[in-house]
Amino acid sequence: MKPLLVLNALFTAACAVSNAEEMQTQERLFITSLGLSARPSPAAGPRQERRVPAALWQMFRRSRELRGQDSESCLVSEYGVRGNIIRYVQDQGRLVSGWGSSCQGCVEKHLFFNLSVLQPVEELSLARLELQFHWGVFRSPEFFLGPQALGVSLYKVVRATLRGANHEANRRLLLSQSVQLQPEPTSLKLDLTSLAENWRKPGRNYGLVLELQPHSAASEELLPFRPGNSLSMQPTLPEIQASLVAVSLNPHQCRSRRRRSAVHLPVTPSNVCKPRRLYIDFKDVGWQDWIIAPQGYMANYCHGECPFPLSESLNGTNHAILQTLVHSLDPHGTPQPCCVPIRLSPISMLYYDNNDNVVLRHYQDMVVDECGCR
Repeated sequence: MKPLLVLNALFTAACAVSNAEEMQTQERLFITSLGLSARPSPAAGPRQERRVPAALWQMFRRSRELRGQDSESCLVSEYGVRGNIIRYVQDQGRLVSGWGSSCQGCVEKHLFFNLSVLQPVEELSLARLELQFHWGVFRSPEFFLGPQALGVSLYKVVRATLRGANHEANRRLLLSQSVQLQPEPTSLKLDLTSLAENWRKPGRNYGLVLELQPHSAASEELLPFRPGNSLSMQPTLPEIQASLVAVSLNPHQCRSRRRRSAVHLPVTPSNVCKPRRLYIDFKDVGWQDWIIAPQGYMANYCHGECPFPLSESLNGTNHAILQTLVHSLDPHGTPQPCCVPIRLSPISMLYYDNNDNVVLRHYQDMVVDECGCR
């Protein structure tokens, strides 16, 4: 008996390995269909610690509210452009200088946004730069020194040379304005769609240079940034948050949202072809670390027989009707038609991509709404 037990154990182990490989293959196929090169591994930690832009949360909730309506899934009404993918591309640049640069008293920061995350098929509809400055010196009332202003200059880098991105010969001015400092965060937004489209070409993305210069709002007197703590009577180095909101359209995944009836599926037992309830929990497949929302969804599936004669409720084609007729005459030689999805609807997903960017994307054909015999 021992050899048989050994063979049985080896067969069981081989089957387990085969099943694991098959699951990995299926996972890779699905990940690729989502436009990802591999399964994301966010560095931000558990779901509760992640920071998702409020605007994306609002758009995600709105897309869920539109599930029961006939609507255009490829229009981002919040920005007034066509698209089905919204990304918050994070800045990968670095601080060029702090308290000593070509501009005396300035702070210069190199901004870089990796647009290779967009697939070649995607059409860029909007690229908007969003800058936010946090002024820690003003968090307590005793440190608020009265009206102050910040000179903000933004340059596009046109070439890469040994002189560096912050050299005047290598950059062109995009924006120059004065911003009033307030105790709460200060924001700036700038449309960079045409520039970002150029960045998508190989070897053309050299990034941006952000230059900050504080001064008195009343006298325009320059106030140099100072290192050290916030007890100094000048502004300290601000915390700068920069992101590029990229809205793009994948034309192959753009159809109207159809009215969904999946939540009203019948629960009475039956062997006839119809939609069956199937809830997919992303935690069960180990994807809860990179899919932010939803945590799961009602996907459903089709199951059941297509008996002769096919009733109108089974949504059979003329071919299926004839096949059931032949099957009734020759059940061993001709199979019944198959019970398959004939109407599906999309869902919206909020997740982290392979570069840890937050992405909101609308995916077609994710929910089975109706089944038929084919």
